[in-house]
Formats: sequence, C-alpha cells, structure tokens
Amino acid sequence: MKNKRISVIPGVFWIIILLMASSTCLAQTSLNPSDPVTNKVLFTEVVSQDRLNNIYLTDRQNNLHKYDGAGKLIATFSPPVTGRISMLEAWNPAKILLFYDDQQKIAFLDRFLAPISTINLRDYVDGLVKTATISQDNKIWAFNESNFSLYKIDLQFPEATRTIPLDLVFPKQAYDIRSLREYQNNLYLLDKLSGIYVFDNLGNYQKRLPFTGLSYMGFRNDELYYWQNNKIHLFNLYTLQEKTLDLPASVDTTTIKQVVIGEEQIFLISTSEIKVLPLK
Repeated sequence: MKNKRISVIPGVFWIIILLMASSTCLAQTSLNPSDPVTNKVLFTEVVSQDRLNNIYLTDRQNNLHKYDGAGKLIATFSPPVTGRISMLEAWNPAKILLFYDDQQKIAFLDRFLAPISTINLRDYVDGLVKTATISQDNKIWAFNESNFSLYKIDLQFPEATRTIPLDLVFPKQAYDIRSLREYQNNLYLLDKLSGIYVFDNLGNYQKRLPFTGLSYMGFRNDELYYWQNNKIHLFNLYTLQEKTLDLPASVDTTTIKQVVIGEEQIFLISTSEIKVLPLK
C-alpha cells in the first residue's frame, strides 16, 4: 500500500501515512491529509486521552495542551501557580485531573480547561502521595509512598476513605511507582521496575502483569497498550493474548517518547512534535 502525500506547514511537520500490518493490525480508517495542524511542543511524557478522542499533554513549563483527533491544538491551560504536573487523567473530559506531586495537590479542569476546584491531599492523607487519579465513582485513588498503601479518598465524606496496605501482598523489593489508572472496573498501578499491578475497584489485589520498564500505559477497548523497543505492544485484558504493531519503515521510531491510540488514529509523540497515523 502506498503512503499518502506528506503535508508540510511552516514551523510544523505532520506526516500522514497509511499504517501497514499483518494479522496483528488494528481496525483503521483514513484521514484527510490536510487536516492535521499543530504547534511545536516540548513534551514531558505526561499524557492522557479523553473518551471523545482528544489528547492532552504537558510541556516543560507545566502548561497543559489539548489537541483534537486530527492533531489540532484547541486549548491551552497555563496554571497561575508554578508546579510540576506528574499525573494527568482526562478520560472524563468534563472533569480533568491534574496531580501536582511537588505540592501534593489535585486540580480539576472542565472541558474548556477552565479551573473547577483544587484539593490539598495533605488534608486527607498523612504522608507523601506519589501518584493519584480519579475513580469512576468520582473518588480519588492515591498511592502513599510513605506507608506503601493505596487510598480511595471520598472527598464528600473523608471518614469513608479506604486504606489498602500493599506491604501485606507485595514482595519486599524496590519499587518505582509511576501512575494509577482505573479502567473497566479495575485499577492499574504501574511500577517501572516490576510491572503493572491489577486491583478491582474496591482495591482488592488481583494479579501482576510482567511489563517492566514502562512509564506510561494506555487503554483502548479491551486492550492495554504501551510503547517499548520501538514497537507498539498490545495486551488483551481478557484473553491475555499479546501482539505487537510495527510502524512503517518511513517513521523514525527513535524519536518517539509515547504513543496514544485513538479511535481512528495513532498519535506518535516526540519531545518536540506530534505525528498522526490514520488507522485503517
């Protein structure tokens, strides 16, 4: 299959390519090559996606950028107070979560990236929270590094907050916890050193997925995916089948930092730009 014509816009480079794969290929569709337009961005590897196929990422100044499914920049949030955004959860576009690990605060934004509210996790947790996310029942999951525990924080009724000690079920070893994500009634805790730990939505430990060396995990339909060794890896959460998806030879995979898979396209994110591959 031939590649589509490359569109070049001053100061911005977008490559629209038809993705080739064998039986491991995802369902794909074509995009208009004139659609993608974006600005250069100094990406910091903090990225998320909402259910409307928009993607969000932060730059080195901790500004938040929102792009639509065609890769067009549609909104930017510049926080009034400087802080390091270490976790971003945008699956619910009406309530986007930003976790500032250096300030131990969570900020919520609406779909226009306008501030809704801010909470100080020190009011709910004694210790250092390493990562946090929002649950499907509108509570907060937090990993407390100080006592190696999970918390499910009820902001309306703090006395109902649940604490789940992990030292009772995890082996005694070094950990590098990077992120939390609730998806399809399960909670996924990503540790770069030992893999992804799976809990149910009550915090009961289920199993470990042995995918090490990761700083990001994404989900699409029934699959967990991640970028490693210049390939897209896909793991079915229910059949437990694994497969990889190779990118076309024309794509410079050495510059890619993260990959986000949308409904109709794949976003390839480097430290300075976003490239979009249409799925077919």
